[in-house]
Amino acid sequence: MPTSLILASTSVYRQSLLQKLGLPFECCNPDIDETAHIDESAHALVLRLAKAKAVAGAEQFPDGLIIGSDQVAVIDGKIIGKPHHFDNAVAQLTQASGKAITFYTGLALYNAETGAMAAEVEPFTVHFRHLSHAQIVAYIEKEEPYYCAGSFKSEGLGIALFTELEGRDPNTLVGLPLILLTEMLLAQGVDVLA
Repeated sequence: MPTSLILASTSVYRQSLLQKLGLPFECCNPDIDETAHIDESAHALVLRLAKAKAVAGAEQFPDGLIIGSDQVAVIDGKIIGKPHHFDNAVAQLTQASGKAITFYTGLALYNAETGAMAAEVEPFTVHFRHLSHAQIVAYIEKEEPYYCAGSFKSEGLGIALFTELEGRDPNTLVGLPLILLTEMLLAQGVDVLA
């Protein structure tokens, strides 16, 4: 069994989620090109990037069990990213009002010692209530979700934007599907309950 569990991510949100499992782990920056290929679906993109991040982590931790994860949001059939500033956040939430956004989270677990790779995509859909312009502006001013795909923080006030959450694991929405990860770890001989 590999000697260390590695999260190939610098995301504080993913680190916080992984801490819930109570396992010791280290983090690394996978430093990969995250550009989508022409005509690449959201599903294919996050699966490819999660695997690439896990493999990139093996360069720093050749004896590690490495977790790679990537997430994109899709609305009206198009991938949307992080808004980065106020006007884009308003535009994203205006577009989402009364609609659904599906988040696709790719998860890969790579055993650098054996070369074994497990990888899957976990979807999670959020259904937005109809929002007024004033509600959108007030929300953005309160939470400043400029570095969150879809322009919201579901773990905070963003929960008030929704009518329904649809998916197997709410952790998926924040960026790390812990139910799926627990299954993958168990297949590699790591029982989080032991």
